[in-house]
Amino acid sequence: MATNLFDKVSEDIRSAMLAREKVRLEALRGIKKEFLEAKTAKGANGELSDDTALKILVKMVKQRKESAEIYKTNNRPELAENELAEAAVIEEYLPKQLTPEELEAELKAIISEVGATDMSQMGKVMGIASKRLSGRAEGRAINAAVKALLS
Repeated sequence: MATNLFDKVSEDIRSAMLAREKVRLEALRGIKKEFLEAKTAKGANGELSDDTALKILVKMVKQRKESAEIYKTNNRPELAENELAEAAVIEEYLPKQLTPEELEAELKAIISEVGATDMSQMGKVMGIASKRLSGRAEGRAINAAVKALLS
């Protein structure tokens, strides 16, 4: 990857401005704000690794989806739609998400690697799975699949 995520988002902000894509621009500016905060955070030395950037993006997508659910519950579909549209833009910067089948295959490999046989070893499996599948699967989905495989 020649350019890092930070540079890519900055370039995409320019094209969204030129194309007058309001929702896309909002989402991209939100990403850039989070990235800049991470860059200037204590101990970051003005650097932002793509790994850290991915963690930020995953968190942002999760926040948008949770907000959308709250808006739906409160009968505000127009606000929910906006949150989901922003989430979709942010997701474009994440690696392709694993299908449930791919997730299960990855987890089976991790389970046999660790030698886990029951729920008492779930923590070990989750630790490795969370690191290895970061950005490619939601924590909730990983957790549910590990529980299903170990019980």
